[in-house]
Amino acid sequence: MGNTFGHLFRITTFGESHGGGVGVIIDGCPPRLEISETDIQYDLDRRRPGQSKITTPRRETDTCEIISGVFQGKTLGTPIAILVRNKDQRSQDYNEMAAKFRPSHADATYEAKYGIRNWQGGGRSSARETIGRVAAGAIAKKILKQVANIEIIGYVKRIKNLEGIIDPATVTLEQVESNIVRCPDEKTASKMIDLIDQTRRDQDSIGGVVECVSRNIPKGLGQPVFDKLEADLAKGVMSLPASKGFEIGSGFAGTLLTGSEHNDEFYTDETGEIRTTTNRSGGIQGGISNGENIIIRVAFKPTATIGKEQKTVTNTGEETTLAAKGRHDPCVLPRAVPMVEAMVALVLCDHLLRQEGQCGVF
Repeated sequence: MGNTFGHLFRITTFGESHGGGVGVIIDGCPPRLEISETDIQYDLDRRRPGQSKITTPRRETDTCEIISGVFQGKTLGTPIAILVRNKDQRSQDYNEMAAKFRPSHADATYEAKYGIRNWQGGGRSSARETIGRVAAGAIAKKILKQVANIEIIGYVKRIKNLEGIIDPATVTLEQVESNIVRCPDEKTASKMIDLIDQTRRDQDSIGGVVECVSRNIPKGLGQPVFDKLEADLAKGVMSLPASKGFEIGSGFAGTLLTGSEHNDEFYTDETGEIRTTTNRSGGIQGGISNGENIIIRVAFKPTATIGKEQKTVTNTGEETTLAAKGRHDPCVLPRAVPMVEAMVALVLCDHLLRQEGQCGVF
C-alpha cells in the first residue's frame, strides 16, 4: 500500500518519527554478499540529524541493528530486517500541532485521507522514514560495486541562488564530504553555509538542488515502456520528502536547444565500444542505459516547518496562527544527499538484477 518499492530488489520501510524506531525489510538481496552494520552505518551517519550547525539539533546516533537475513557476516538470500531505534524524541514540542495544521506540511492531507494522524514529529511523513531507505541503499550500493563497479556520488549543486561549479565526471566522495553542506565547490560551499546559518537564525528555511552522478553503468538497464530507467529514477527520488522537481541530463535547459544542438552523436572509441560525444541524454536513451554517466538533479523545497508565525487553521476549521516548535533543518539539502544516492542505488540495483534475470548478460 505504498510503503514498498522495487521489483526483484524490494524494500518496505516502517516506523514513525516519534515511535519506538524506524527501519526497513529488504527482500531479494542475493545470498553470500558480505555485509555488516558498519557498512550500513557509514551512510546513516551522513543522513543523521545533529551533524552540524546547519542541520536539526535533534541528537540521534541512528545506530542500526541487523535483526535478520545475515549470518556470519554474509547475506542468506532471505529477508533482511534493519532497525534503528529512536532515542531523542521530544513529543511535547508537538502538542500544539495536535489540533493545528502546519502550512505546506502533510498534516491536513494525512487527516483528510485516514481520518487520523500521528502529529508527533509528522509521524510517517517525517524525513526520519528515510533511514530505512538509506540503510537499504547502502546494501544496494555494495551489490552494484561488486557486480558492475558502479559508483554513485551525490552532492549539493545549488542552495537558493548559490550554485556550485562541479564536474560530474570527476567529482569525488572526498570532495563532497570535505564540508558540512556537501558541495564540492569549496568557495560556493562557504557561502552556502553562511546563508543557511543566517536563515536558521531568522527562523526560516531555504531549498535547493541535489545533483547525483552514477558512473560505470552497463548498457541495457531499463524496462520499457512503463519501467523506463529514468521513470523509475524519477519515482524513486520524487518519493523523498520535500522533493519538488526532477531532471535528467540536459533537463529543462534542453528545451532551449534545437535537435541538432541537443542530439548526442555516436562514435567508436579505441576499444571498439560505441559511445556518445556528448551526454545531454543523461546516460539514458529510450528508457535504457547507454553506458554513459547517468546524471540527475532533484529540487527540494524549503523545509515546511519554520519558527516564524504563520496563518493556519485547526482540524475543526477555526482560523489561528502557528509558530512551530521542535527541531528542524533550516535546509534539507546537506542531509538529502545520501537519501538521493540511496534511491538511485535501489533503482539501479533492481534493474541490474532484472536485466540479469531477463538477458543473462552479467
